[in-house]
Amino acid sequence: MIGSNARKKETIFITGGSRGIGRATALRMAGPGRNIALLYRQHEEEAREVAALCREKGSDSLFLQTDVSDFDGLSEAFSQVNRTFGGVDVLVNNAGVSTYGMVQDISPLEWDRVFSINVNGYFYTTKLAIPHMVDRKWGRIINISSVWGMVGASCESLYAATKGAIIAFTKSCARELAFSGITCNCIAPGMVDTPMMEELDEESVQVALSEIPLGRMVEPEEVALWVDHFASKEAEATTGQVISPNGGWIIS
Repeated sequence: MIGSNARKKETIFITGGSRGIGRATALRMAGPGRNIALLYRQHEEEAREVAALCREKGSDSLFLQTDVSDFDGLSEAFSQVNRTFGGVDVLVNNAGVSTYGMVQDISPLEWDRVFSINVNGYFYTTKLAIPHMVDRKWGRIINISSVWGMVGASCESLYAATKGAIIAFTKSCARELAFSGITCNCIAPGMVDTPMMEELDEESVQVALSEIPLGRMVEPEEVALWVDHFASKEAEATTGQVISPNGGWIIS
């Protein structure tokens, strides 16, 4: 049951909220002063569990199913959040897919599919969240990119291209929205210990770990720490920035 004071709380909207970074972010940010809205595509039981854990921590919570590449579905999800909580104050764009392959082997269909999720989805949610933030003259947008969006990666040109686009989108939104009291920042992690890593074979993982000075993956909770910071009122002067927790893998 959603409490009657839910509209007085700060509302956090997290895409890809059922697992990995999204889950860690929800659990870190949940508390009596915040509503948590989780968007998921296919892991309903995990989303239900995260929502329940957020309620245990004092948050009113919703979990909503749609694909971020579906603008109509997202519009309905935002409408539900708006009706229930009054609008999104902090948007965490986290949902995404990875892909591997050489440039000449990528089909136009695959290229469009990955961009529709990893880039279009971020644009759609941002577009839908902005009106409420502008009305309040306050808002936070935090985009999850990747270290590969900063430097590129062999055999991950498609994935890197989408993540690079997110970095450019973040910086542009930061300039455009600052006058409305809205900040927009980006987190570009290195290798994070999430279910996405299951797509890599053990040998590839070990080779990557050997190149990381700290010798380990980044934990989802370490990314969530930065999300929470960028979402805070104390981060008022920080916008258009990219932080990369990557264990020293890439230093720029």
